[in-house]
Amino acid sequence: MAIIRRAPLVAAVAAAALLALTACSQGGASTSAATSTSAATATAPLPSPFNGAPVKVALVRQSGAGDFFEAWGAGATAQAKAANIDLTVTDARNDNAKQASDLEQAIAAKPDAIIVDHGQTDTLQPLITEAIAAKIPVVTYDLALTDATGVITTSQSDASMAQGVLDQLVSDVGDGAKVGYVSATGFAPLDARAKVWNQVVADHKLDVVFSTGEVTESTATDNIPLVDAALKQNPDVQAIFAPYDEITKGAVQAVIQNNMQSKVKVYGIDISNADLQVMTAAGSPWVATSATDPAAVGAGVVRTLALQLAGQLNATSEQFPAVTITQKFLSDNSVTNVAQLRVAEPKLKLDTTLVADWLPAVSG
Repeated sequence: MAIIRRAPLVAAVAAAALLALTACSQGGASTSAATSTSAATATAPLPSPFNGAPVKVALVRQSGAGDFFEAWGAGATAQAKAANIDLTVTDARNDNAKQASDLEQAIAAKPDAIIVDHGQTDTLQPLITEAIAAKIPVVTYDLALTDATGVITTSQSDASMAQGVLDQLVSDVGDGAKVGYVSATGFAPLDARAKVWNQVVADHKLDVVFSTGEVTESTATDNIPLVDAALKQNPDVQAIFAPYDEITKGAVQAVIQNNMQSKVKVYGIDISNADLQVMTAAGSPWVATSATDPAAVGAGVVRTLALQLAGQLNATSEQFPAVTITQKFLSDNSVTNVAQLRVAEPKLKLDTTLVADWLPAVSG
């Protein structure tokens, strides 16, 4: 096993929190050295409508804190450039009214297509129906719809993500263990993960001693006091499932504050450079996560749209597969950032998913 130089755990979590505050800027994602992408060489010319003037696409986002969203945006932007797409990005940042306004403006601009990334069903469903009625192709990502007629829906495989990491939790702590749950409701991916959680709890007779959590503009920071209070009231808890990386980081910090990292294991979902910094820090309680590569997924969503516009997409929904990543795997493979993780676990690249000879996947 290679020796990894590890940062102190508290410093790693603090650095991750700083990244969470600075990673995403209003109006779109930026590309940094950690999330830069490049396109493979196409072996065929671009088909219609991509072989003329740039195809105009509106990306209407509802992102949150953390470099996961930055990487997703960077992947989408790089793939759009490779496909001759002029991508206009807006980001509501947890403001549902603004996202509705952004989508209204996108529809009024009559782009060639719209991508909607995350958001609230009741806020966006009427507008998405309006866009379809106006014959504007729509692709959604991680958004629950009550009527998906005419829409191409995409998502991470949230059920498999939750199942993979929860299988690891049960393997580590056993049936009947005392566990805590830190999440929120009303968000499509978290609601999907919650269904798996409830089933695993029932199947393995897990003793849920607390449930708490929220999603805010400062999710990691705002969950620290919630988990701190829960830990003080339930010091015998053995494991915590926190199925969103910003929530996971808040749970990790609360465990550290209570000096419980040797007895409480934390299980998350999603991966980013900041997450890896926390997971690989000495003594970290974050022992497993289940994830896709956000840059690869952002690129995959754009390829979904491109194939649809080219008349080469047969499905109405696409799910991007995830892998479960343990702390031990990271240590054994000397992984400390996403670029190294792609090499150690090439399934994350999605470079054979939704591709064509004229539309290769961007690569990190």
